[in-house]
Amino acid sequence: MKTTRSADGTTIAYDTLGTGAPVILIGGAFCDRRAKASGMPLAELLAPQVTAIAYDRRGRGDSTDTPPYAVERELEDLAALIAAVGGSAALYGISSGALLAIAAAAHGLAVTRVAVYDAPIVLDSNRRPPEHLATELAALPRGDAAELFLTRVVGVPAPAVAGMRRAPMWAGLEALAHTLPYDVILAARAPALLDRAAGLATPLLVLAGAASPPFMVDGAQALAATVADGRYQPVAGQTHDVDPAVLAPVLAAFFTGRYVDTDVQSA
Repeated sequence: MKTTRSADGTTIAYDTLGTGAPVILIGGAFCDRRAKASGMPLAELLAPQVTAIAYDRRGRGDSTDTPPYAVERELEDLAALIAAVGGSAALYGISSGALLAIAAAAHGLAVTRVAVYDAPIVLDSNRRPPEHLATELAALPRGDAAELFLTRVVGVPAPAVAGMRRAPMWAGLEALAHTLPYDVILAARAPALLDRAAGLATPLLVLAGAASPPFMVDGAQALAATVADGRYQPVAGQTHDVDPAVLAPVLAAFFTGRYVDTDVQSA
């Protein structure tokens, strides 16, 4: 594990694996640098072709946190990480991490390429989480915050969440639940981010699971159409819980300049 220091003094923990151009992997809600589709499991698959950097977003894993939260602080975290790995980097983000990746490029960070998977750009205002939900989540015990996020934002039925609360995996969700307000704020501001993305010159690959919720597919297509050098690619047979073995080959091709528009097939 390595660390770097963000502008506000927050310590950001990260691991690097592989050789080649640096690619920073950005996780979404309930994710730290161990997450399968944005952490070290994906990094191991990418490492033969790029230097993959898996990091803990602030407040997660081995990274510290400095309140109050602002999206700008997470962009400063990425700026510090980019500086630490050589001064420029490509970005890959999943879910709310996808929104951070796009925001970083739009903010003018030294980003060479961006790939995203299931960016939660919700075009329907009735489906989009309101920003005030972040305040509600922050006031709840972690277990209740995780339940509210899963039911209100993700759309998991309440009986299914009740079952999850009895499962061994629930402890891991609770451990990261205090950062869920950060993800809600990012998702609530996604339409404004879509407007900002219109000026991007950075190459952008927008991936979405072919079996992901339709609102995510609609948002992905809108994002790709907004960016001058944007392209949309459905990932056959995949949901939001994407298999990193399916994801890695297309990401590696994109980040090494070998990508061509073709259907991505399930492994």
